[in-house]
Amino acid sequence: MKPWHVVSIVALALLAPPLALAQTPSPKAIEVPSWFAKSFLDFRDDIADAAQADKRVMVYFHQDGCPYCAKLVSTNFTQRSIVDKMRKGFVAIDINMWGDRETTWLDGKSRPEKELAAHLKVQFTPTILFFDEKGNVVARMNGYYPPHRFEAALDYVTGRKERELPFSEYMKTAVKESASAELHDEPFFMKEPLDLRRKVGGKPLAVVFETPYCSGCDEMHREAFKRREVLEQMAKFDVARVMVGGRSALTTPDGRRLDAGAWARELKVAYTPSVVFFDDRGREVFRIEAYLRPFHLTGSFDYVASGGYREEPSFQRFLQAKAKKIQDAGGEVELWK
Repeated sequence: MKPWHVVSIVALALLAPPLALAQTPSPKAIEVPSWFAKSFLDFRDDIADAAQADKRVMVYFHQDGCPYCAKLVSTNFTQRSIVDKMRKGFVAIDINMWGDRETTWLDGKSRPEKELAAHLKVQFTPTILFFDEKGNVVARMNGYYPPHRFEAALDYVTGRKERELPFSEYMKTAVKESASAELHDEPFFMKEPLDLRRKVGGKPLAVVFETPYCSGCDEMHREAFKRREVLEQMAKFDVARVMVGGRSALTTPDGRRLDAGAWARELKVAYTPSVVFFDDRGREVFRIEAYLRPFHLTGSFDYVASGGYREEPSFQRFLQAKAKKIQDAGGEVELWK
């Protein structure tokens, strides 16, 4: 059995400042708590050793200058109930999205951290993968989950609830939030009944998935959808809002008739708000699965509208270039405001 060692925690004051987004990431992007394991990064061994200890492996992808990672470390990873559950139920391993440490994945192939991140299609930080005893991904969190949702995800994995229902279905009912009981309307939303079919050469499509009692949805409408820079990018799209679990009929981008809830399940929408982007041929090309602050939300729409996703498969590299362009022009990049 391979021993795990711990890494030391570093004060949040030493975390990279927001402008680090445009810098070359350091080998250690954001320091993690002392109870994280430091393995030899052979995930075959990690998963086997965790199973012997009646634990599961959690892999956390991060990067330098990521405000969501800093939020995860400073908020989620400091709450006693979360820390207790993670120390009891998980072997937590961190991976730098741009790092060069050698890893061995479940397929036996050696890859540096950055290639492993690309192999696992990591587009956001934080991204967290939870594995069962056989190396299957039982839950995936793309983006920052606030503490109450993060803890619900831990309960799903430690309770082996994947045997009962998919993660996306569990998260719809596991968390009750203090938020608006009504969906928010916006003048730029397409009118129902929704016909989401595309025309070649026409606008791309952005589908915003929401639910009532969704505090992230409330914040998105209250803040992001009021920002000029966000609205300017959204104007390049047809924008539809679909309620997860809804029963209203719609025509999907590929021309099928489904009700809203069935389509959300088919797309495996696990978190609200989520935004799923489709090109002018009706093909999904990108998605965001957590509420993003305005800079990142604007960047997401720009990534698709500009066709950047075709030339740069890494959303984070696209954002780095965007931030550098703003800085070179004398502007400021506000990641969290």
